[in-house]
Amino acid sequence: MSHGAGRPLGRGRTRVQVGRQAHEDMHRRGGAVDDAVGEFVHRLRADRANRALRLSFLRAAGDNGDLYLAHAGTRCTLLLLSTDDGDEMRVLAVRDGARAREELTRLTVEINPVSGAVEVVDQSEVSANVVALADRSETAPDAPTPEATAPAPTSTLRTPLFAQYDDRTLVDLGVVSSLLPALRKVTTDEQFEKLLTHNLPELTRDVLLALRDRVDPEDVQRDITAKWRPDENVNPHDWARAAQRAVSQVETDDDAVLGALGKSFDAWRLFLHPEQQRLATGDFKSSAKVTGGPGTGKTVVALHRVRHLVDRLTPGHSRPVLLTSYNTNLALDLKERLRQLGGDELLRRVDVKSVDALAREIVQESRLPLGLPMDDDAAMNLWHTVRTETGLWEYDADFLDAEFKHVILAGGCGSWDTYRRVSRSGRPRISPAQRHKVWQLVQAYKAHLEAPPRQTTYALIADRAADLERRRMDRVETQARYKDEQGGRDLVHREAGSGMWLRPRYQHIVVDEAQDLSASHWRMLRAMVRKGPNDIFLVGDAHQRIYGSRVVLSHQGIEIRGRASRRLTLNYRTTRQILGSANRLIEGSPFDDLDTGTDNLNGYRSVLTGLAPQFWRAPDRLTEMRAVATLIKERHDIHGTPYFAMAVSVPDGGSATEFAGILGSEPYSLPVVEMGKGGVPADSDAVRIGTMHRFKGLEFQRVFLTSVGDGQVPHQRIEQYRLQNPDRYRQEEQRARSLVFVAATRARDELVVTWSGRASRFLPPDADGTAYRATDLLRQDGPPSGSSGSNAA
Repeated sequence: MSHGAGRPLGRGRTRVQVGRQAHEDMHRRGGAVDDAVGEFVHRLRADRANRALRLSFLRAAGDNGDLYLAHAGTRCTLLLLSTDDGDEMRVLAVRDGARAREELTRLTVEINPVSGAVEVVDQSEVSANVVALADRSETAPDAPTPEATAPAPTSTLRTPLFAQYDDRTLVDLGVVSSLLPALRKVTTDEQFEKLLTHNLPELTRDVLLALRDRVDPEDVQRDITAKWRPDENVNPHDWARAAQRAVSQVETDDDAVLGALGKSFDAWRLFLHPEQQRLATGDFKSSAKVTGGPGTGKTVVALHRVRHLVDRLTPGHSRPVLLTSYNTNLALDLKERLRQLGGDELLRRVDVKSVDALAREIVQESRLPLGLPMDDDAAMNLWHTVRTETGLWEYDADFLDAEFKHVILAGGCGSWDTYRRVSRSGRPRISPAQRHKVWQLVQAYKAHLEAPPRQTTYALIADRAADLERRRMDRVETQARYKDEQGGRDLVHREAGSGMWLRPRYQHIVVDEAQDLSASHWRMLRAMVRKGPNDIFLVGDAHQRIYGSRVVLSHQGIEIRGRASRRLTLNYRTTRQILGSANRLIEGSPFDDLDTGTDNLNGYRSVLTGLAPQFWRAPDRLTEMRAVATLIKERHDIHGTPYFAMAVSVPDGGSATEFAGILGSEPYSLPVVEMGKGGVPADSDAVRIGTMHRFKGLEFQRVFLTSVGDGQVPHQRIEQYRLQNPDRYRQEEQRARSLVFVAATRARDELVVTWSGRASRFLPPDADGTAYRATDLLRQDGPPSGSSGSNAA
């Protein structure tokens, strides 16, 4: 076969990859196309010369690449890139319908000179559906045809949105060159929003969004473009090399890809952003930290990091990698997602446990007396009891519990003298006399725990586990030194005499939601793995800290400064409109970087567009709850949103019960379920109602952020600290901001904010004046809420 007809496709198995843009094509077209592509890829892998595949040569892509068309089913057609003499093929685009072949033929396929990725652009589709949009919109729907009227005066010429950037600037930033002619004709935001829906190459989309947000090109080059550059020079004519780059491929092997073609498959299992790829597979001299706002894929990176570490292990049956987070529900979710990523084979080499479950196992393993662990509510009630018995009312239970966990236990304060001198960095200032009162309360608290029946708390268990692991690691290091002194010989009798084969408990530890772990947790984890390359990899975000107090990781022996500390800034879950409102909730508040520095959300952005958040104010609590019920019912009945895809966020458990009662009663009769510690069954088709704490780690199509009124968020009780304890006041206010920020960023498509009375000071200053009125919504002749409308405040 001549080169003009494509290189010969011999018989044999072929490695098949499904590209990013092809995956998006399939996602848009639904399950039937997914199934057809999946079956086609199965057959192509088995024998690329199978005539039933109906592969037809389209054109040469370059010296070492050819483009082919193929039919997958009666109405589905694929565009493929063949490299390496047919041993490697990649699905670049998918179309369905009678004109599928014509549409694929006109696609432009090129290698991006910046990222080295294989990219696809449909120039004719962009021209027909984007560039021509303004002309169509200028004609009224009932206007006569041009042929029947006199020539209209020429409309005022608009300046193209990207006129200030020349072609060289755009291409150097990563914009695909074949899009430039059409881009020069985009003059309105409506055209631009439409352009973004046309499955653009990812780097092009990111750059254009940043420029449209008026980000300086130098900042775009540093924060976006540089993260896409490969470590080698890009040859825009080397298709075989381009197809091998991670940005052109999936991040799973072929079998996983084939299992991924169903419509329920999550794209995070397939693709990583180049910066995520570097972090997940990079080598670090010691520990490493990844921070980033909600939805930036921190957990995705952690999961791929686990798989990368396991891939490098020597064969065996042990579990030398630990994946952990701060509670059991998150650990279970991580385990399931890890199973989806790599199957049972991956899970067999990984321990997936919450830090508290891990700590309890260690203490039980030591056979030391443990006591019955108390839950958080019981522990807080005990503080109330101690305050009553001692008559020391100056400090509330919340403060005492935090002081006990984050100062006394964290500082190893076994005596009053130690506590008197310990640093209280990050905690509200108190005098020595006040410290002494706190110490008296702590001693009374511990005495209650020791009294029969013996009880304990998870904080005490973690503290005990940290001490046990530190002693164990000391023995490991002592034995290792002795072995080195003896010339490296195996010390069978010495090791057997110690009662165990002493070695570090883990080789690698990966931590998700790191910001909510306590100092005791970190001391325990530090002692579980020997200091060295790739020992601890953690992901987190101080802006989402809703449980623990600040922990300086370098004080726990975890060094994460310099190149070992990276930030993710691209949000994949929340629309730009919602993200903008959420970011304003925490503007101006200082946040730490999980160590001694500070962090911010500079550069934090989303590639998704959608509805602006809606704001609704009500004169009283009952009206607010009835309005929320009306909004939910409308979105279900009119817009078809499933109940399980909607959630109501409230400040406290009492409010959750109130809302559940109103939403579930006549005349609404909505199916509702309150989110507790055990979570909610996945198959429960009911509106989720829960506190902001319960929303951590979840996401919903539509979120109703309720009770965001003056005195409710933040709660009015923090006002007592404004003058008497300004440090604590600032801490409580920042914690409240983080809670609202977390809840708001759980929304994918729509955020609805409601309150009764006056708006919270966290909301825009004009919120009361610009918000919709709930009383109008509840009038029988009142306007519908308009899920497709918005009022940006």
